[in-house]
Amino acid sequence: MIRLANLTLRRGPKIVLQGTTLTLNPGEKVGLVGRNGAGKSSLFALLTGRLAADAGDFAIPPRWRLAEVAQDMPETDQGATDFVLEGDTRLMEAQAQVDAADASGDGHAIGDAYALLAEVGAYDARPRAQAMMLGLGFKGHQLDAPVDSFSGGWRMRLQLARALMCPSDLLLLDEPTNHLDLDALVWLEAWLQRYEGTMLVISHDREFLDAITKVTVHLDEAQLIRYGGNYSSFELMRAERMSQQQAAFSRQQDKVAQLQRFIDRFKAKASKAKQAQSRVKALERMEKIAPVLTSADFSFEFKEPQNLPNPMLVMRDVSCGYAQPEGEPITIVRNVTRSVQPGQRIGILGANGQGKSTLVKTLARALAALGGSVTEGKGLAIGYFAQQEMDLLTPDSGPMEHMIRLAKQVSPNAREQELRNFLGQFRFTGDMVHQAVGSLSGGEKARLVLAMLVWQRPNLLLLDEPTNHLDLTTREALSMALNEFEGTVMLVSHDRALLREVADEFWLVTAGGVQAFDGDLDDYQRWLLDQSKAQAKAY
Repeated sequence: MIRLANLTLRRGPKIVLQGTTLTLNPGEKVGLVGRNGAGKSSLFALLTGRLAADAGDFAIPPRWRLAEVAQDMPETDQGATDFVLEGDTRLMEAQAQVDAADASGDGHAIGDAYALLAEVGAYDARPRAQAMMLGLGFKGHQLDAPVDSFSGGWRMRLQLARALMCPSDLLLLDEPTNHLDLDALVWLEAWLQRYEGTMLVISHDREFLDAITKVTVHLDEAQLIRYGGNYSSFELMRAERMSQQQAAFSRQQDKVAQLQRFIDRFKAKASKAKQAQSRVKALERMEKIAPVLTSADFSFEFKEPQNLPNPMLVMRDVSCGYAQPEGEPITIVRNVTRSVQPGQRIGILGANGQGKSTLVKTLARALAALGGSVTEGKGLAIGYFAQQEMDLLTPDSGPMEHMIRLAKQVSPNAREQELRNFLGQFRFTGDMVHQAVGSLSGGEKARLVLAMLVWQRPNLLLLDEPTNHLDLTTREALSMALNEFEGTVMLVSHDRALLREVADEFWLVTAGGVQAFDGDLDDYQRWLLDQSKAQAKAY
């Protein structure tokens, strides 16, 4: 088991854990949750030995084999499958033993080494690795492509596959879904549900946590609090706990006020001095119950659109893709004929690489249509959230500079103090409004893009993976804001909780086209699993 007893952990001057105690049993699947910056990744660093405890006791079984997703981006021309296979540390050790035995010429050693190689599953390791890669969204022709031919997000998928290949006793996953589309996420869930070791996962995806965890550990105020149950169960139990704490705090404050009134009234009277002094001591001894500050203290709303064109836009035989400086353009999606009406809530589904982002970029005017026509309704005002936030931001400019430039375009009369107050609603306060965007965290950049969207007062929101860097609290705020938005929403997301709460119809981008998907998100997940099985069999 993993045991922390009265443990204190610092990261520089910051106290991450302060005298906390926690026990995790073998085979438990644990979701580690807490605010951004609370220290969840620091706890992982403690478990892996990269950080040492400053006080208290920490114990982990010494024989446990640990696996985690490396965060570095590998630069190598090694084939993708070979790279993933190296994650199987037992296989690599057995292969090294075979090489040493072959070199020695010792017949007994050679026999033992090859027996070990068979025992660790060497002869089906390559098919297992490739099945894992296919599940994570790689295509057959990519399985042996050089690692450095892939983009950063795909290399992180290779790192995830490499970690899953390791026959581990403890698996640590820090935001494993960040670079995954919904199809790969569904496959990963099914894989992790079968995993037999102890698992700790940090994630801001509520449905992912609900599907794979049975225990939730909340890191809050430098303490680890264990809850039996998945994330939804944790929310209910924590709400009850906070309600009780708030009631206890209120009772304590009444008692404090009563004692203070007695002290103030009688401290000057000699006959009551002793009693007043005893009240002072009682006040000092009284346990301070911290005021309850709920983590759901961030909220925002989209302004009412100035008008709602009907229809919002109409696509006729539209082809989407990328023009080439030389040669033929690359067409991803073709022959799209659909209309978008005011008030629609459309979730855009489709496997990775099918063209969801390309379609959204075309509607957002970030890409020109390669063919056909997109007719916009009079007064259409588009608010676009790009999958890569930096596509919409300038690295050297601060939030205030972004807002000033935006205000000049859409509201020239806005005053700087008004913009500063507005940014404060999105947690940009003080000197932070002038901090270069390039130095902000992913979550802070995403909040800035949301702030800019709200200011534009759109009537059509085009959102491409808006939750990639948002914590659970901000995701909840976004969901509430979208549900109250009176305009039209078109949403690409692998966050199923957001899709369920916001979308009431779905478009499926597949086989180079766009069609209505007749079903809900559960139907789509079943469809994805069927497609994945068919692909694995075909391969």
